[in-house]
Amino acid sequence: MSQHQRRGPLTGMRVIDLSHVMAGPTSARMLADMGADVIKVEKADGGDDTRRMLPPDIKGEPAAYMMMNRNKRGIVLDLKKPAGRAALKRLLKDADVLIENYRHDTLDKLGLGYEALHKEFPGLIYCAVSGFGRSGPYADQGGYDLIAQGMSGLMAITGEGPGRPPVKVGSPACDITAGIIAAMAICAAYAHKLTTGEGQFVDTSLFEAGITLTYWQSAIALATGVSPGPMGSRHPLNGPYQAFETSDGYINVGASNQKMYPMLCDVLGCPELGKDPRFLTGRDRMGNLDTLIDLLNERFRKQSTAHWLKKLEAVGIPCGPVLSITEMLQHPQTRARDMVVAVEHPVAGRVETIGVPAKFSETPTEVAMPAPLYGQHTREVLTEAGFTSAEINALLAEGAAKETAPPKAAAE
Repeated sequence: MSQHQRRGPLTGMRVIDLSHVMAGPTSARMLADMGADVIKVEKADGGDDTRRMLPPDIKGEPAAYMMMNRNKRGIVLDLKKPAGRAALKRLLKDADVLIENYRHDTLDKLGLGYEALHKEFPGLIYCAVSGFGRSGPYADQGGYDLIAQGMSGLMAITGEGPGRPPVKVGSPACDITAGIIAAMAICAAYAHKLTTGEGQFVDTSLFEAGITLTYWQSAIALATGVSPGPMGSRHPLNGPYQAFETSDGYINVGASNQKMYPMLCDVLGCPELGKDPRFLTGRDRMGNLDTLIDLLNERFRKQSTAHWLKKLEAVGIPCGPVLSITEMLQHPQTRARDMVVAVEHPVAGRVETIGVPAKFSETPTEVAMPAPLYGQHTREVLTEAGFTSAEINALLAEGAAKETAPPKAAAE
């Protein structure tokens, strides 16, 4: 089995990934992790922007790029040149999916927009991931995760509480969620194609991804006309369900239902709070939540996080520590679920990366390939598409394509 003949439920799908940075590459990476043959087509003027996001790096190879582009093959085409565009179209003859996250009309101007390609490749699934989608008054606006978080309402509900400055979700939540939604939509379109042969246009955005993350808060606003505000780690609809301060840190506890709440009070040594009329029902607790949390925090502060974890776990109350990223990466559950795996990179050597978050019993997945070097697979992919050596050399000489010398040759 050659390196790009992958395992997983999407084995047989071929994806041309024209996207860059985060949202589009997230989508392509998920498809690659599930077995699709993903060919990342990078720009001729330096490639994906994440190649320049360093430090951090490993032996000069950017950590951000390697995280987002493992399990993909990489080629370089200059789509501003006719020969580069022609080469891309030859790749599309055998492709099922194209993913792009350029501004609204960038590829249209090059004759590579959906309408033009659909006429030539009617079975192609064309997925566009943009800031605000391809319709509506903001269709022409560029979008970044920060902007989408602000406009989707996420920043209005994130933070410690009223009167404090707006806070962005720590990870690029709209970028990543847009990529997940795009991958899900592509799989749905692919299922349709397998039965009908029809391709279609798939359109999603960072803005819509952010809105999707406000299910609870939007439910409140649509029902009451009142916009929820930031609540720290609290749940907007029930409690106690949040982080509590211990003697040496914090612990997350979810004990908001009628069974768990009195059990929590017993563990904390304050059974009277479980019978207090101010806190008897969920409605009561939410109406007096500040008072309740102050009383519970007094108890939690008396012992360490480890002490309370042991006590709460013993009676089945959902709880967990608040881990740093490095602590999470080393946690035994993370390792047991193969959520940190290693691949061999031709320059960086052994590189650890996040694993595949879905496990399949009959079609197991794998992280088999590191992120490609700039133009590492240009010759290989073009040869598979039927280009002769002379044609490839002509593309390289013209600058319509670029390749990287094999690492051994580069090191000599």
